[in-house]
Amino acid sequence: MPTIWNTSSFLSAASNSSTESSKALIVLNLPITKPEIFYRVWRSCQIRYCADGGANRLYDFFDSDKERRQFLPDLIKGDLDSLRSDVRSWYEQAGVRVVEDPDQYSTDLMKCISSIQAHEKAISANLDIILFGGLTGRLDQTIHTLHYLHKLRTERDKVWVVSDDEVAWCLDAGEHEIPIDHGILGPTCGILPLGVTDAVISTKGLRWDVENWETSFSTQISTSNQLVSTEPVVKITTNRPVWWNVAIQDLAVSK
Repeated sequence: MPTIWNTSSFLSAASNSSTESSKALIVLNLPITKPEIFYRVWRSCQIRYCADGGANRLYDFFDSDKERRQFLPDLIKGDLDSLRSDVRSWYEQAGVRVVEDPDQYSTDLMKCISSIQAHEKAISANLDIILFGGLTGRLDQTIHTLHYLHKLRTERDKVWVVSDDEVAWCLDAGEHEIPIDHGILGPTCGILPLGVTDAVISTKGLRWDVENWETSFSTQISTSNQLVSTEPVVKITTNRPVWWNVAIQDLAVSK
């Protein structure tokens, strides 16, 4: 059976915390510049954490305290070397739990994942995870995000990374189906063999489909491919883990 990856569960205008599977959001330390994407992802999640300086980004995104109180995270966690003192004070006064974890062998992202795992144990349920940010900014931090999610693929069902202009996730070896809402996604997309020496992939539903196509960083990679407007589903088969990314269109703000 193929694995189904439905981005509409958190990118659709109708998405909310009761839509399909339960989700957890981690806001990373990168600017939030596309309001509608942020609002849709936030609404779709049951719990919302900020990884250290991600709280600064959440705070600065809003113009008023009234708005900020409508978007309070459940937790701010990290070594707190990036969290501004004024932001920490404001959220603590608003009742948000702030946890300092000085462990230098784990990143702020890893610390938040650990707290999600503890929450899952407490509620006896598994959550899909959405990272907001992580695909822009410093290259080493972007690579860390990809590296860590590559490792998590064997432990968790679904972990997504959403940025201002795309959504990406790791496809493990096997068959995958990606329902496409052409009013939200596209047109560009790519399949990258990150974390493996090579992979053999087959696709259906793309402008330039491939069959048993060998891909690696030393030979050829699939970038700047395109969705086909008449195809409702993209199908991908791979013998090794690969990264799939697809553009998010400009969405009208509805809050």
